[in-house]
Amino acid sequence: MSEIPNTDPEGIDSVRMTWNNWPRTKVEASKCVIPLAASISPIRPNPEIPTLPYLPLRCKTCTSIMNCFSRVDFTAKIWICPFCYQRNHFPPHYSMISETNLPAELYSQYTTIEYTLGDKNHNPVGEFDSKSVFLFVLDTCMIEEEFEYVKSEVKRAIGLLPENAMVGFVSFGTQVQVHELGFSDMSKVYVFRGTKEISKDQVMEQLGIGVAVRRNIPGGGVGAYQQQKGMPMQNSGVTRFLLPASDCEFTLNSLLDELQTDQWPVAPGTRASRCTGVALSVAAGLLGGCLPGTGARIVALVGGPCTEGPGTIISKDLSDPVRSHKDLDKDAAPYFKKAVKFYDNLAKQLVSQGHVLDLFASALDQVGVAEMKVAVERTGGLVVLSESFGHSVFKDSFKRVFENGEHSLGLCFNGTLEINCSKDIKIQGIIGPCTSMEKKGPSVSDTVIGEGNTTAWKMCGLDKSTCLTVFFDLSSSEKSNAPGAANPQLYLQFLTSYQNPEGLMLLRVTTVTRRWVDSAVNSEELVQGFDQEAAAVVMARLTSLKMESEEGFDATRWLDRNLIRLCSRFGEYRKDDPTSFTLNSFFSFFPQFMFNLRRSQFVQVFNNSPDETAYFRMLLNRENVTNAAVMIQPSLISYSFNSLPQPALLDVASIGADRILLLDSYFSVVIFHGMTIAQWRNLGYQNQPEHQAFAQLLQAPKEDAQMIIHDRFPVPRLVVCDQHGSQARFLLAKLNPSATYNNANEMAAGSDVIFTDDVSLQVFFEHLQRLAVQS
Repeated sequence: MSEIPNTDPEGIDSVRMTWNNWPRTKVEASKCVIPLAASISPIRPNPEIPTLPYLPLRCKTCTSIMNCFSRVDFTAKIWICPFCYQRNHFPPHYSMISETNLPAELYSQYTTIEYTLGDKNHNPVGEFDSKSVFLFVLDTCMIEEEFEYVKSEVKRAIGLLPENAMVGFVSFGTQVQVHELGFSDMSKVYVFRGTKEISKDQVMEQLGIGVAVRRNIPGGGVGAYQQQKGMPMQNSGVTRFLLPASDCEFTLNSLLDELQTDQWPVAPGTRASRCTGVALSVAAGLLGGCLPGTGARIVALVGGPCTEGPGTIISKDLSDPVRSHKDLDKDAAPYFKKAVKFYDNLAKQLVSQGHVLDLFASALDQVGVAEMKVAVERTGGLVVLSESFGHSVFKDSFKRVFENGEHSLGLCFNGTLEINCSKDIKIQGIIGPCTSMEKKGPSVSDTVIGEGNTTAWKMCGLDKSTCLTVFFDLSSSEKSNAPGAANPQLYLQFLTSYQNPEGLMLLRVTTVTRRWVDSAVNSEELVQGFDQEAAAVVMARLTSLKMESEEGFDATRWLDRNLIRLCSRFGEYRKDDPTSFTLNSFFSFFPQFMFNLRRSQFVQVFNNSPDETAYFRMLLNRENVTNAAVMIQPSLISYSFNSLPQPALLDVASIGADRILLLDSYFSVVIFHGMTIAQWRNLGYQNQPEHQAFAQLLQAPKEDAQMIIHDRFPVPRLVVCDQHGSQARFLLAKLNPSATYNNANEMAAGSDVIFTDDVSLQVFFEHLQRLAVQS
């Protein structure tokens, strides 16, 4: 076991902080340049986390939960809360407690622990809650070939669902069709017009759900009991529109076989009329009427832009191109703000119902991910963007959502996160897939970053890999030195309650401690607690947020200025002498991360559509630090005859005619063959028995690429290319241009040049050193 913690930087707590030793005052914190932030994976599985079958003890003043940092007086049977120093009495069932007989939550190694809050046996609501609900919303405005791909994937997904999972089906094109699956004698469909907005009450009334429910209550009896307990009524819409997968698989398969693409005529030179917004409103209304508060997902499969009704992103005229970044900057996207407002309201409705929106968009043009981002992100939904429903990026990712066992995503529902912190620490907000619950408290900061103004957040959907970034601030009172002097440790507690895929309600409690250090006296301790990878990822997330929310924000300039300030503060140098500049090893990789972040698709939006940018940013905000670091600074592995596979510099100099390179940039995995290797492969040497070694060399990167692809969601795009081939751009775009057309005469034979005017890493470092030492 001793080797495992080294390979897992997040440990049992799944918490990584930019600074692991904290400055005492607000002034000192601002001098640190990089904000105080923690990246947390609220429900990441770890075999060392114990699950306790009883309820936790809460402090009567600040409601934080008793943990291994609580001081215990065994004779008086009292525990002292580390957050507010309140003395709490143990309840009678803890009467046997002693130094040799401790409950699990007081063991020092269990900084993270899980409590079972209730299950089907104790909890009457659990009976129905345990059924996860999937409402498929399928776009029918697409070509026949694409439509066949998507129908076969939906069929496969329904076959993979657990038998008790509830399934519903809505299709849409020019109009929205809600299919009544419970009526199996013939296909029965409710049609909604796609041109006008429709409220939840209207949806319920049209579908005839909720009417019977209201009728049952005055008479008491079973109906009233079921209504009080939040159980679905037997004569309401649940039995008509949402059925267990085992009951409706045959009905759904035959329905999909008969389903045709949208038959509404499309005039030449115009786009199909597609009412995505109305379809999602109807789906949300259907779930809100049938199953409010239970774990339900709307699985939207969209094959083009919305051109009809609310949520429209473009006119039907094909000569009118879909909005670009330039249009958004110039305010020349007439539909954008209105569509975002519509999806913002949809997000509020879904969050209040506790439901999730998952988006699977496959099209060559944009479909409106940039507008829908708010609804997907606030509900904790999944998002996959691909070029076609036949592409492995869509097919393999979609299959992963419904798979069980080791390979499953571990989809959970109804999550809430609460944070307790020591006095003097304020919470500014969270960047990531969640919604602020506007719960005020003494630890709420005045400044807001992301979802703020609260100490509690709702996550309608979350999974094993969900990650959130919490930003902290220190209170500005100068007398805050007193508590720091009295107690050199600060404490943070993250409480995540959620419903797991089996329907159990669990509460995970993670309590972490860090040291206060007096950075004004000595910055050495502060420096030793710096986490470069976490800091780079936090800066990337903050930059993305600022680019979306601040008018005219110059990201490159802001990143450069912060990096120069950081190097001036923590570098060692003589004033005005760039050659004397050295950077402590705790910061040595950070400038390189910033160099790659400046060139990444998160900052350089040129050549990406707003949809792609929104997609990349949503994944950056929800993945853990290690994965997000790969998005910013891809990893490169080199394979050659004379050495084992080894990491290579992310530099054009790493290209060699007799090498194979494997680039992992998270969204795509590239296998790049050098010129000579490609020629040998084309001549078929690998098939000859005397060239076994060559066959193995070709095979090794393929196997490693498959390992990367197997563990990742969404599934990355695999690009196999050769030096000087057109697809080689996927690799060249990510490499440091140390050899360009300007200095091509200095390069080694068989390597490559990059045709660019971008600065290389070396030039970047020279400029950084010169600016950092300026007096």
